[in-house]
Amino acid sequence: MAKPGRTRAAGANRARRSGVSRGASGAQAVANSGQERRPDPASGTLRVTTDAAAQPRRSTMLFVSANVTPPGAQPRATTSRRMLETLRRWAGPVIDPTPVSLRRLALASVAATAGIVATGAAVRLSKSGLGCPTWPDCTKSSLVAAHSPGDPMFHTWIEFGNRLVTFILLAVAVAVVVAAWRFRDAGPSGPRRRWDLVWLAVMQPLGVAAQAAIGGVVVLTGLNPFWVSFHFVVSVAVVAAAVMLHVRCTEGTGPAVQTVRRELRLLALGLVAVCLLMLVAGTVVTGTGPLAGAGNVPRYHLALSGVTQFHADVGWTLGWLAFALMLGLRLTSAPSRARQAGYWLLGLVAVQGGLGYLQYFTGLPAGLVWVHESASILIWVAALRAWFATRDRGAIAVPPAVPEGTAAAGAVRHGPVPEGTGPGSAVSGGAVPEGAVTPRP
Repeated sequence: MAKPGRTRAAGANRARRSGVSRGASGAQAVANSGQERRPDPASGTLRVTTDAAAQPRRSTMLFVSANVTPPGAQPRATTSRRMLETLRRWAGPVIDPTPVSLRRLALASVAATAGIVATGAAVRLSKSGLGCPTWPDCTKSSLVAAHSPGDPMFHTWIEFGNRLVTFILLAVAVAVVVAAWRFRDAGPSGPRRRWDLVWLAVMQPLGVAAQAAIGGVVVLTGLNPFWVSFHFVVSVAVVAAAVMLHVRCTEGTGPAVQTVRRELRLLALGLVAVCLLMLVAGTVVTGTGPLAGAGNVPRYHLALSGVTQFHADVGWTLGWLAFALMLGLRLTSAPSRARQAGYWLLGLVAVQGGLGYLQYFTGLPAGLVWVHESASILIWVAALRAWFATRDRGAIAVPPAVPEGTAAAGAVRHGPVPEGTGPGSAVSGGAVPEGAVTPRP
């Protein structure tokens, strides 16, 4: 049995050893945390101080790593700037047009309006005219293509596809209007807007709207042949306006000067009239024959052989007039532009005549008739260009280029040049070259 004195001594020793151990571990913890115990002279106790340099910099390290750009990635500002530059480059021909870019847009309008005529002919000749039996919806229960009783689905898709082409034509027409409005040429007193080009451009979207409305009437009247023919004639008028715009884009505003003999100019105008008559006669032939747009639709109450013969007679008249024009232009040494237009017209009329006889003697196959109708628009374009080639209005006056950074160049985007800062005056430490004008205020 242990004595009480020894028991108390052993307990005290254990307590001292535990305190020393706890003190050592605490000191080690203080050392690891960057803290130091220093005696305080005032109180005689130990005070724990912190070494700021030894503290971990976790927040700083996280902040730096968050701002590091991964390899190969582009900064957001650079990407946005490139996107804006790409958009500006694509929109440049419309927002800041030149004679060349405006002429290209006008050519796109000619192609689009001629294309809608070709797609419309495909609808009629494939008997898909009532593929969408109502308007503006395709069917009574659907705005888009959907099955309608009594008509195959491919008829519906052909008709609905033709309606969708209208939106492409409208987009091109709007771009042409914006470009024509923004375009400036060099007038007597500075850059000016060409109102003749603006009005010709405005006819494009108006023509598209008229085509859509008349197309709705055609569908709602069950492909009435009169409205079908009228629809085609309106399309021909829109094509004529597009061709005229394409020609006028590079011409001046002076009076028209004849470049050929007066008789030849009148002959070219007569060719345009006969070509229009041939187009009207052609749509009457189609509205009388078996390819009127669908199986059971109204037709002209005319003898098919009679209207076909009349159409052929008009075609022969057009061919002989085209030959006479070409021969007259060649014998009178007309300008090369007029002679080339005459050659193109005569060649197209000859090909069109051959197609007409081929389709007649082969029983009017729909594919060949479609080629014949689509080529008729090319003859219409060629006849108009042959007439325009017999006169000249001079070249378009293009404003001279303005050096970047000059006052006149600033006026291109921000309005007219204030008084006293025009050509020849010193602005921003430099002088604007004499004769410089603002190409597009």
